Amino acid sequence: MTEAAERGASDRRQAPGTPPGGFERRQWGDRRRRNAEGRERYLDMVQRERAALLEQGVSRSTEQLLDMAGVSGASEHEEEGIRDRATGDLLRSVLPVQAWLPLSIHLIGLQDGVMKIAPLHEVNDRQIKTLLSTANRCGFAVQRIDIEMWDRAELIQTLRRVHDLSADRCEKTLAQWLSDIDNGLLLNQFQRDMLAEALQMRASDIHLLQDNSPDTPNWIKYRIDGDLVPMHLLSADAMARLTTLLKRDAGLNFGDKTTPKDGRFGFTWQGRQIDVRVAAGPHSQEGEKLTLRLLDRASLKGFEELFRRHPDVADYLSRLLAPEIKGGGGMIILSGPTGSGKTTTLYACVQQIDRRRKHVLTIEDPIEYELRYATQWQVRPGMPGGSFGDLIRAAMRHDPDYIIIGEMRDGDTVETSLRAAESGHTVISTIHADTSLQTFERLRSLMPHERERSSTYTLSQQVKAILNQRLVRTLCQGCAHKTKADRYLDVDEIRQLGITAETDIRTHNITGCDLCNRTGIQGRTLLLDAIMITLPPGARNDIYQALMSNVNDIIGHKGVIMHTRREGLIDLVMSGLVDPKSAMTYLEE
Repeated sequence: MTEAAERGASDRRQAPGTPPGGFERRQWGDRRRRNAEGRERYLDMVQRERAALLEQGVSRSTEQLLDMAGVSGASEHEEEGIRDRATGDLLRSVLPVQAWLPLSIHLIGLQDGVMKIAPLHEVNDRQIKTLLSTANRCGFAVQRIDIEMWDRAELIQTLRRVHDLSADRCEKTLAQWLSDIDNGLLLNQFQRDMLAEALQMRASDIHLLQDNSPDTPNWIKYRIDGDLVPMHLLSADAMARLTTLLKRDAGLNFGDKTTPKDGRFGFTWQGRQIDVRVAAGPHSQEGEKLTLRLLDRASLKGFEELFRRHPDVADYLSRLLAPEIKGGGGMIILSGPTGSGKTTTLYACVQQIDRRRKHVLTIEDPIEYELRYATQWQVRPGMPGGSFGDLIRAAMRHDPDYIIIGEMRDGDTVETSLRAAESGHTVISTIHADTSLQTFERLRSLMPHERERSSTYTLSQQVKAILNQRLVRTLCQGCAHKTKADRYLDVDEIRQLGITAETDIRTHNITGCDLCNRTGIQGRTLLLDAIMITLPPGARNDIYQALMSNVNDIIGHKGVIMHTRREGLIDLVMSGLVDPKSAMTYLEE
């Protein structure tokens, strides 16, 4: 890194509340402008839909419908620290519940550094200062808090509808139900409170284990930031009743504990619809395992937020997904292990596409989020015409501009995807692989041997970008320790990370604080290993030769841009988001 670049990075870290300058400032402004254009793009459709819904007696605001279309606010998510604007939903999802729930206040929103609240009861100066301090520690640039006076009846109704106090009473409801286990009303209340608690704690999944053996504990666990956290311990009888209720709500045969099955149901939380995907399977002799995937549309990251640390990747992909490109085709491949956020990136790419002017057709197994203004097909393995390959062939007869394939699992899917890209469709798909270079090898391993050369040639011509990703747990910025590199790392570790002994770093505080639930970790961020090939098809013979002989020869070719995992880790360490010891572990991988 040059001295000027280091100085620029240092300046941004010292003044996180101000936008970057020069060329980066122009990029920052361009991204904000694109977000604003995204809202205008669907505004006329949304307004007509709102009028049609009102005729049916269904009330939806323009903002709700825009949110359902996957359009984020123009400045709701910016670079770290540049959060002087936020919706009430965003404030409620980031601020720890214990900071605002006991105050009986409605978080209205944050704009230009002013956070507005509507209190049910009088709040004193000390409570206001505490809330202001908590908001700043959570990364919001709050300068002052303004109080709005609401009609009391309207405010009480809003508090009940939006805040959903059940997230704070889960333990109490559980204790009441366990003392009267046959009470169906308390069982239903605990189920709702459990789901609300999991969402409040940013859990992606809920694991329930039901076992009749007296020696086996029946735990409810939440997956938070990639780790399973044991939350509630139930008796075998109580767990059996809870799993039966969940299976019934998901439309499953709750009497069958031997056959793996899938279902889903929905419920309303904080004024928005949450989908719950339920997977049930046998456990041990007479037990059962349930896994609930919580699908909250508000947790989906927008395109700009997802790639905010990689603006050149965001700009390159934006050009590939731009509506002006017609018939160029090509493939964008997202790779990584299970749980690395591939599906999130896939949906972010779809939201970036102008679905008002372009036909987006997705082929998924299963369909996780409903996408407005896109055609979504569910894969049905074992049924005639229901496989990925069959549906891709059928999709090409429906005049799509973009074909989104949930996962490449076999040779037929790879072959038909390549044909779709070759015929002028832009294809975006995912595959399991450890690195971006290994993604090429993984794709080739699925190709039929007799057509390997021709398929590899098509791959070399059509691939535009490969993004291999990991999700790295980030330090809680409210409690992470600050120190110099040489006080925490030895000489060899400093050399491997490519930093200096005097570099300011942040380290993991294992005792944590109230913001991170005493874990020292708050959220995860994207770690990218990317290859972008900007060469035109006529200049890609060297790419083909490298794929046939040694895939590592792709590195260094003119027109091939790479982002290594090492570069990303060093950037995260320098920004104070990742503990250097953890970064060393990822480097060893």
